[in-house]
Amino acid sequence: MLRHINFTALALVATALVVSPATGFAQQPGAEQKPPEPAQQGEQKQEGEQKSAEQELAARAMAEYDDAAAKLPHSAGAPECVWTGRRVASLLWRDDIDTARRYIELYDRFKCSSDHLKLVFRCVIKQGPLDAKASDRLAARVHNCWITPEGETTAATEKINSTNAKAATVPN
Repeated sequence: MLRHINFTALALVATALVVSPATGFAQQPGAEQKPPEPAQQGEQKQEGEQKSAEQELAARAMAEYDDAAAKLPHSAGAPECVWTGRRVASLLWRDDIDTARRYIELYDRFKCSSDHLKLVFRCVIKQGPLDAKASDRLAARVHNCWITPEGETTAATEKINSTNAKAATVPN
């Protein structure tokens, strides 16, 4: 039995001696840098495109806040009021009353116009039902109503309303 243990230990030591120089060689820096592989170049392009898309999205959001500030009184045009108010209107539309109530508390804490919020939600409702999967359409509708809450519905909205009325859809 003693010979068996010694043979096993000897085999492990021999394996370690053979493997360790190979790993040391693999870890040594080469004198020459390889150019990035095509897969890595594709990843770098995707990262650049993501950053570009994020910058574009940020610029568009800032333009929306600037637009609201220019067209609305301070309490409705302040960025914090625009941000929370649009969320409240969207949440109310989707029947998420509990979450909307928490945002309303935040909206009130910023001393934002509750009258403007009422007008915006009225505007959103008056334009009729939306496709449940079209969250981007809801966001656009809420933003447009935020800027001009007493504005008339657009021709596209009227067309959507007539199509939905024919299909007998019910608001989300």
